[in-house]
Amino acid sequence: MRRFVAPSIVAAVLVGCATLGRGAFQNPIVSLRDVHVNGVGLNGGSVDVVVGVYNPNHYDLNATRMTYRVYVDTVALGNGATDVPASIGGGDSTEVHLPLKFTWAGVGALGRELIGTGTVTYRILGDMTVGSSLGTFTLPYDRTGRFSTLGGPGH
Repeated sequence: MRRFVAPSIVAAVLVGCATLGRGAFQNPIVSLRDVHVNGVGLNGGSVDVVVGVYNPNHYDLNATRMTYRVYVDTVALGNGATDVPASIGGGDSTEVHLPLKFTWAGVGALGRELIGTGTVTYRILGDMTVGSSLGTFTLPYDRTGRFSTLGGPGH
């Protein structure tokens, strides 16, 4: 009986610590900052989507991977995944460049809205894998906002 009690106690302590660590953890906040066109072709092109990642915690986070989907209004512009070796200090932020290939179908919605207003509604969502002193977590993010071609993020 004792052979089973000790491992059970160790397992319970480890699960408890992981749960407490997760509860003390605040998700990073991801927002669109800029878009850089890399190239265009007959079927579409590629851009770097520059996002700001803010760490609301009081300790450093080490981002290792991000997946992402980008929408203009409700039209899917593209998606991807990238390794992100970035250290983000507690209460600090950093910029991350996300490579994105797009098709002209998605850009059509972008162009119409930009011509009419100079701004577009965007949505960027996915998940981010981060490591901290509390463990490694894969966390979802989902951000909607307005982006202006004249000054970056809108209101």
